[in-house]
Amino acid sequence: MIDKMSANQRLMLAVGLSIAFFVVYTAIFPPVEQELAQESKKELIQDAQNQTNHNIESVEQASGHVVSTQDKIKASKSSTILTVTNKDFILKMDTLGRISSKELLEKKYNNSEGNHIQLIPSEATKPLYIRFLDEELNKEAISVAYSSNISEVNLDGTPKKVILTQKLSTLTVTKEITFYDDGHYDIVVSLSDDKRYFIYLGQRPEITEKMMTVSGAMIYTDDDIVTIIEDGDAEGRKSFSGVKLISAFDQYSATIMYGFSKDTNIIVERDRDDNPIVYFDALKTMKFNGYVGQKNYKTLENIDPVLTNAIEYGWFTFASKPLFQLLSFLHGIFGNWGWSIIALTLLIRIVLYPLTYKGMVSMQKIKEISPKIKELQAKYKGDPQRLNAATMDMYKKHNANPLGGCLPMILQIPVFFAIYRVLLNAVELQGAEWIFWINNLSVHDPYYILPILMGASMYYQQKLTPNNFTDPMQEKVFKFLPLIFTLFFLNFASGLVLYWFVNNLFSIGQQFIVNTQFKNAKDAEIAIHKHAQREEKKLENKDD
Repeated sequence: MIDKMSANQRLMLAVGLSIAFFVVYTAIFPPVEQELAQESKKELIQDAQNQTNHNIESVEQASGHVVSTQDKIKASKSSTILTVTNKDFILKMDTLGRISSKELLEKKYNNSEGNHIQLIPSEATKPLYIRFLDEELNKEAISVAYSSNISEVNLDGTPKKVILTQKLSTLTVTKEITFYDDGHYDIVVSLSDDKRYFIYLGQRPEITEKMMTVSGAMIYTDDDIVTIIEDGDAEGRKSFSGVKLISAFDQYSATIMYGFSKDTNIIVERDRDDNPIVYFDALKTMKFNGYVGQKNYKTLENIDPVLTNAIEYGWFTFASKPLFQLLSFLHGIFGNWGWSIIALTLLIRIVLYPLTYKGMVSMQKIKEISPKIKELQAKYKGDPQRLNAATMDMYKKHNANPLGGCLPMILQIPVFFAIYRVLLNAVELQGAEWIFWINNLSVHDPYYILPILMGASMYYQQKLTPNNFTDPMQEKVFKFLPLIFTLFFLNFASGLVLYWFVNNLFSIGQQFIVNTQFKNAKDAEIAIHKHAQREEKKLENKDD
């Protein structure tokens, strides 16, 4: 069967199956993100101030897999020393000076049971946890409670500063934290004496239930290189310098720290489950910034533009990031994410129109000369060399490109991948209404109407699109693609299905225009031919 397929048909089949494979694969397996950097192979830097006698083995005692055991202390009312509230969240800090919980109050972020989501896992390494390299000092530190100068803070639009203090037998630890309404904080950690210690980012939020997303840790360095270490893939210790931000993230949420000095040594360890744990060597007085919350682009940009790099799009960041910025710009015009997706689809179709139009015209030409191609196949049966030469001459004579019809599909594949990553990671779509029953573009259509409309539009588009199948089996495979895609898209986010549906509608409109133009041209050609015949007949009668 494959031998009988033309180059056009083979390419179309490959493209169609590639899209189908992509959808099936990502529905079953999370997309694997490559690390975009070659991590430094250098050993941990040693403390510059009287700590050169500590070897690598002693540093192992401060690594993530040790902390993951000792730091599993659940938050409770009795352990909470500070509660920070505003209209959008409730944040708590415990007796170990850690951010022990952060509850989001906005309804659109509620979980599937309708409850407020909790960003900080109850049993995991938590943000701002401090571990000392000195084992005896560390044992004391995890048994002596911090105190706070304020027990409750209400953020009413103005930043509020809180001071946490831990008094050990030979050392006093102070954390001065300034909280802001948008969820970020500034912090200064200082010791009364110079001791080597580490501050922990904390492990990622654990609220995403979807399978098609990446979660883990991210390191973004000052050479604009992103390194992503996924959960389950952490391997040993890796260290980084020149770091702009570190993030522990899932699909929509992240715990982020940033504002480090260029020489800060960021370390990534693995816990017992091979999940990444991120911490850094801290100075006697350490200043930096942090954020715990949703990866909302405008929120992160307003805090610090560097934080927008915490929104990861994988391999297609180069295309997905500008597409999201365009989508966000359109939202500023329409005020509705659904209409913004439709407008974005229209703009993409306009940009691709010249090429897709050329491809559709080429397909029409191929359809017109297909009977002549069949004649050549019959004439040169058994002589493939002469058949190929005659076929290429036929294409050249009629200005037809056998691969041109595949161009629209090929162009849509990278665009689809980029849009897929944008709509999958855009927290802005959570709770975003479109029209009628679509009240959350980040989840699937509860009535499955949109995927069915998408499948129906794909079927109708196939009916309009000319083809030159010579094998009935090939034709049946392509006829089943709309049904297959419909089944795949049933549980996809409504925003993504909306894009694909609208894209099909624009393709149908464009194909209808091309078909009409060819029909009119053919009708005109027939009319001219008939007129010429009549004129020729008149001349013959006149001569008689």
